[in-house]
Amino acid sequence: MKVVIAGAGIGGLSAAMCLKRAGFEVEVFDQVSELKPLGVGINIQAGAVRILSSLGLEPALAATGIETRELRYANRHGQTIWADPRGRHAGLPWPQFSIHRGELQMILFEGAKRMLGADGIKFGRRIVSFEQKGGKVIARFADRDGKTIETAEADILVGADGIHSAVRAHFYPDEGPPKWQGILMWRGVTVGKPYLGGASMVQAGHHTQKFVCYPISRAHAERGEALINWICDLYQGPHAAPPREDWNKPGKLEDFLPRYKGWDFGWLNVPEVIRNAHTILEFPMVDRDPLPRWSHGRITLLGDAAHPMYPIGSNGASQAIIDGEALTQELSAGGDPEAALQRYEQRRLPPMARIVESNRKKGIDVMLDLVEDRAPQGFTDLGSVLPAAELERIVGDYKKLAAQDRETLLRLAAEQKETGPSRDRPW
Repeated sequence: MKVVIAGAGIGGLSAAMCLKRAGFEVEVFDQVSELKPLGVGINIQAGAVRILSSLGLEPALAATGIETRELRYANRHGQTIWADPRGRHAGLPWPQFSIHRGELQMILFEGAKRMLGADGIKFGRRIVSFEQKGGKVIARFADRDGKTIETAEADILVGADGIHSAVRAHFYPDEGPPKWQGILMWRGVTVGKPYLGGASMVQAGHHTQKFVCYPISRAHAERGEALINWICDLYQGPHAAPPREDWNKPGKLEDFLPRYKGWDFGWLNVPEVIRNAHTILEFPMVDRDPLPRWSHGRITLLGDAAHPMYPIGSNGASQAIIDGEALTQELSAGGDPEAALQRYEQRRLPPMARIVESNRKKGIDVMLDLVEDRAPQGFTDLGSVLPAAELERIVGDYKKLAAQDRETLLRLAAEQKETGPSRDRPW
């Protein structure tokens, strides 16, 4: 069986490797002329590292990124609300990694090239049309000028072409642009001093003003430095989203730095981190409404093409990686390929829709707003502001929603050890 994947991003390349390992013929097409290590930082949850590790990529991830020790939530005064050990530090069989998105992309690319061969990934090819005919999918790809330069025939077509997916738009032509609820993000990377031991992800503030940061480079850590990826979220009000051509535009310090004056926590000086960034980018926090279906005959969606979500809980890339494994398992089960795509959809669409909706309601970050609302000037006793039982419920419910809770992952590890990979999984 041959599978064509439109999109060589994190989800597309991960799926390609899972499918190839399972014995499928795979071709990947992407519209960029050359893959480059672009972007800023990203977190890969332990449940997704499990899959990348099985593909032989954990040594490269460990040599490049930071094995995240903890996730810490704090108020805008730097007081800790919740600190949670991550990955192996939480007793799981796999780590969580904080890493530069571009470097992760290149690790996946090199791994996929080894598995698929030099001709298995083709660039400068944007999917422009496709049709299903005689049990096959025929996809056409064009260059930057719109000239059709290649036609590919396959048994399955996977749209892994991101939040502006052309495959998704074919089935939902009236969907319109991504949804925006008024939050702009400024992102940057800064070489600075290690904080909290050098392996902590921090989320501080509240929904309308938040600061997120985490170190992403092992090489810098070995030199006694920290390459800090950071994000500033600021609510702008109920306006229309910036036009697509303004996404990823250079950010201006004067537009957001004054709002963080005084955010010196002792263990982290937020204004200093922001001011020392090499480059700052600005773009809106957007998602899309959950779809009624992903699969249409022999065509399906994956990753951001299927379920773009707000960056809460570090779920976007991790869930895209899990999609690829789930798709592979259903196709490997045999039988009618269309039925396999329906099973993949039934398995993945409902939980992804729930995460999208939860993140719109602040997801696990709701704890930040509760503390800000109840103790805007800070607290001396967290328990009197946010009782332990309430905090544990917020954390536990979200982890279970994303299938990243300790019990689920330990059970999965035991199943893999005893019987090998199983398709009967919560995701």
